[in-house]
Amino acid sequence: MMSTMQTGFSVVLGLMMLTLVGCADKKGGEMKGGQDGARTTKESLDSEPIGIMEGRTSGPMLPLYFDYDASTIRPDQISRMDGNAKFLNSKSVSIRIEGNCDPRGTQEYNMALGERRALSAQKYLADKGVSKANMTTISYGAEQLLLQGHDELSWAQNRRADFVIVK
Repeated sequence: MMSTMQTGFSVVLGLMMLTLVGCADKKGGEMKGGQDGARTTKESLDSEPIGIMEGRTSGPMLPLYFDYDASTIRPDQISRMDGNAKFLNSKSVSIRIEGNCDPRGTQEYNMALGERRALSAQKYLADKGVSKANMTTISYGAEQLLLQGHDELSWAQNRRADFVIVK
């Protein structure tokens, strides 16, 4: 009787493990080879909501996402910034632009990179007619992570500038 229960338990456990292993590689997006032959998923962070967090940005504005180790505005983020500029030019509000980084890099480096990201966003908005008097910047570096994971999706969500209405 005991060996039948043990056998049944082993079969169920084996099936569960096969199910988990079989599902582990099913991810959305295009699969690409990464370093050392590892496979990584390329996630889109374009201007359309893709069902993931949208930072700490005050709606209806959208956060601005950056590439790794970069503070230049990506072409796929222009429509987000144009929408933010349109909103800010139509309202009498002040915003704080918060520069954020993923946790890779030293604290000092991430603080400087976060500041460059915030200033890049501020310059873009100012060039679109938003008053500099209504914008302040701050860098949080990697101090206010949205996602704690150690994967590209988590890191990509943390490489951003948020736009927070302050009054």
